[in-house]
This record gives sequence, structure tokens and C-alpha cells, in this order.
Amino acid sequence: MSAFELTRRAALVAFVALAGSPAVAARRALATPGPFGGIRVNVAPLLEHSGEPTAGWVQQTLPPAIAQALASVGRGGASVAVTIEYVILGPNSGGVGPAGSSPDQMIGTVTIGGVTSPLRATTYYYPMPSDNTMIAQSNYDRVYQLSQAFASWVARGY
Repeated sequence: MSAFELTRRAALVAFVALAGSPAVAARRALATPGPFGGIRVNVAPLLEHSGEPTAGWVQQTLPPAIAQALASVGRGGASVAVTIEYVILGPNSGGVGPAGSSPDQMIGTVTIGGVTSPLRATTYYYPMPSDNTMIAQSNYDRVYQLSQAFASWVARGY
């Protein structure tokens, strides 16, 4: 391999990292914990099944996602209790979903107004070559997307 090829690759990786930085910064800003009224998220079962960092990521990203989703449908401030039991991430190399994607799932229960219902949200992960070098970031992004999808279903009343 020539030095020129290595330099092109390094430049490409640096460009992708810089291009992705604003999106990552925006996601992290939305995911910062804060006061979210009556939204309670229990990740104890998930911690038992999946451990860290998955449970921590869900605890960090799901409450603001639910608050934002409820506000977008005019139900801001609603009392919601969520228990997340499983987060299932498909293979990082692609899978059997649309266009070779990997299906990811978040499974739990939602209690609104004293009524508890099961809820499962599914998103699809499309592998990228850069994900192989940043697996932790890639998995965080996948959990973030699952939190957004789960929150959307909560706000719709599933």
C-alpha cells in the first residue's frame, strides 16, 4: 500500500468524523438528563439482561425523547412510567432487514393513566464501513434511534 492511499484514507476518515460531529453534538445535547415532569424510566430489568453501557444509554436518551414526543402531540407534562426489559441490537455486519439492514428492537411496558401495556419499537441499522472502528459510538446511535422510535409510539398511544 502506498503512502498516498493511506493519506487519502486518513483524509476521508477525518472528513467523515467532522461531517458527523454536528449531528452527534445535537444528539448528545438532546440526550442530557434533566427534569422531565412525570416521566419515569425504569431500566433495572435491562441492566440485568444487557448490562452497561446499554442500560445507561437508554436511561440517558429515553426520558427526553418521550418528553419531546409528548410535547409534539400536545400532551406535554403527561405522567408516564416506562420499564425497558430488553434492547436487542442486530449484527453490526448487516442482516436480513430491508436492503441488508439489521433490525434493532426495544421491548418494554408503558403505563399511562393507570393502564399498563406492552410496547416494542423496531428500527433498522444500515452498516457503514466507519462503524467497524467506532462500534461503541455506532451502538449508542442505534440505542438513540430506538429511544426515538419507542417515544414516538408512546406519544401516539400505540
